[in-house]
Amino acid sequence: MTQAHAIDLSPDAFQSRLFDWFDRHGRKTLPWQHDKTPYRVWVSEIMLQQTQVATVIPYFERFMARFPSVVHLAAANQDEVLHLWTGLGYYARARNLHRAAQVVVAEHDGEFPVHSLDAMAALPGIGRSTAGAIISISTGRRAVILDGNVKRVLARLHGVEGWPGRTVVQRELWRLAERYTPSERLPDYSQAMMDLGATLCTRGKPSCLICPFADVCIAHARGEERRFPEAKPKKALPERHTRMLLLCDGDGHVLLEQRPPSGLWGGLWCLPQFDDDTALRDWLALHAPKARLDPSWQPFTHTFSHFRLHITPQPVMLGREATHVGESGRLWYNPRSPASIGLAAPVKALLETLAQHPMHAKEDAK
Repeated sequence: MTQAHAIDLSPDAFQSRLFDWFDRHGRKTLPWQHDKTPYRVWVSEIMLQQTQVATVIPYFERFMARFPSVVHLAAANQDEVLHLWTGLGYYARARNLHRAAQVVVAEHDGEFPVHSLDAMAALPGIGRSTAGAIISISTGRRAVILDGNVKRVLARLHGVEGWPGRTVVQRELWRLAERYTPSERLPDYSQAMMDLGATLCTRGKPSCLICPFADVCIAHARGEERRFPEAKPKKALPERHTRMLLLCDGDGHVLLEQRPPSGLWGGLWCLPQFDDDTALRDWLALHAPKARLDPSWQPFTHTFSHFRLHITPQPVMLGREATHVGESGRLWYNPRSPASIGLAAPVKALLETLAQHPMHAKEDAK
């Protein structure tokens, strides 16, 4: 890794430019910027991980209305937490949020341990940077942040070479973040750094002409803004295939299964999945031997960060005969009267299609 230094930019000069920009252009009316309790800041920070502000706002408001405190969240059923998270993606965040709430209630008497960076960072799903954001924004105490936006600003400003996931690169970025973090106006500083990365120093089309650091930015001077920070070395995404069973009974209800608590779609309710048509037919022969297979629906692809999943929906009409489908970890879901449960995004889309075009209506018409 090589590194160039920004031109004549002391910590005081950096902070002065940043605060001047933030005071005039920073975002100050976001829902979580009012009543900045550790709980509200924490929920917003977790939701904002890998998700844009405009997407998060309605989710945050619904979440706060249902779970106004960490005690309410800790006492909730995980299904309801995942239901309110449906559509935000990266569902491990929701599971960790629920677990962390239970830890805060059980081990910290319902109060976030904002007196200790280590204690905050030890909570499920938080880590060093998120802990710093929660502490600095909710208490005003000095704590350093280094989220994706801040990494991008510092990497471009100083021309820091290399992928930030590498230890040596990450260490340099933390050093710079520590150098520039002030001892005053910490809530504004943390918000300003995140705003700068989110609104000006963006990943694809940075607005360098109106950036307060344009004249001292190494990446801009080189005309290489988009090269920093360097991307993770790419690997070809593995391709996986699955058949999703849309098993409908005579009342139009669809069979769902709950996924294991960890792993892909952990804890969410999904359609039964099979590796191939033979496995699906073998399962039906055992559990629903009189079921009628309709033509498969059009396959579609759902892309995860680490692989692509090609999904073929297979509708099957059960009729009104009894089945051998057990109840443990399964339920019959009414698409026209949705239950408050967590659903994987592609499953939710398929169920919405069924709600509009129920299969049992076709059966009744015959």
